[in-house]
Amino acid sequence: MPSESSNHSGAERHLPGHIQAAIDRNLARQHRDDQGRPADSAGVAWEGRDLRGPGIEGSANPLHAFDHDDGTADPAWAAVLGRLAQGEADEADVVRTLSRMRVFAAVVPTVAETSEHEHSGHDHEHGETLHGDKAADVALVSLQSRDGRRALPVFTSVPALTSWNPQARPVAAWMPRACLSAVDEGNEIVVVDPGAETTFVVRRPAVWALGQQQDWTPSYQDPSLARAVGSVVDLVPGLERIGLAPGAGVATQTASGQVLPGGGAGPELKIVAFPEPGMDEAGLRLMAATLQQLLGEIPTLAERADSVEITVQTG
Repeated sequence: MPSESSNHSGAERHLPGHIQAAIDRNLARQHRDDQGRPADSAGVAWEGRDLRGPGIEGSANPLHAFDHDDGTADPAWAAVLGRLAQGEADEADVVRTLSRMRVFAAVVPTVAETSEHEHSGHDHEHGETLHGDKAADVALVSLQSRDGRRALPVFTSVPALTSWNPQARPVAAWMPRACLSAVDEGNEIVVVDPGAETTFVVRRPAVWALGQQQDWTPSYQDPSLARAVGSVVDLVPGLERIGLAPGAGVATQTASGQVLPGGGAGPELKIVAFPEPGMDEAGLRLMAATLQQLLGEIPTLAERADSVEITVQTG
């Protein structure tokens, strides 16, 4: 009959120093309540919590609304893009559809810290320095647009995300929440499905509206903005009237070359100045300079228009 044996030598066993140090750092970073128990960022202890129960939007999971999500694109997305291509929808319709959609943000693993520690073995006269990871983290991916602004890429499906970056991992979120994250991370625009057949850019005013779950009206269709801009006409010498129109950058092009009347990243709003008849070149220059200065003092224009181009219509 085999006898039981003890594996204890009387000496306490210790984890390697770099591993123990990493554990200690993680423990030190944990939030705790006033009794020292592990807690969330608000200081409410995890102990005794019941996370069972129904979730939002009919989900059975109280932590999210995507327990039955298969990672494919919402059919509403292809439908609204089809209507946009046929001229039956505009940018506002696309943004309205996005406000009700789940999208995927992309995160990539990063090394937060590296460590050095001394290792000495029985066969080594001197210790050697080893390098290891102290902590790992994940980072939300941001892009830089051609005009230098930061942009958050989001994807309507997991295949679209992994096709764009096989190393990225999807994080599901409602589009309004993704827009809040974009603003929090310092991104001004959100790019839907970069690298796909159709890439749609959501500009800053629409990002803000989505994040606040408010309706969004394109600047070139905004009556209140038109009134604000029109209020400067009497202050500009030689200016007869003024008009708003879609800018040159409103349209976008699909990967196969089809032009869509929305989703572009260029100038969004065109302000057309109509001078009084018979003005000479010096008068036109004075009019344009005065108009530009006064438009820069309209807060509504800065809030509701992402980018502006001014043209003078003569003849």
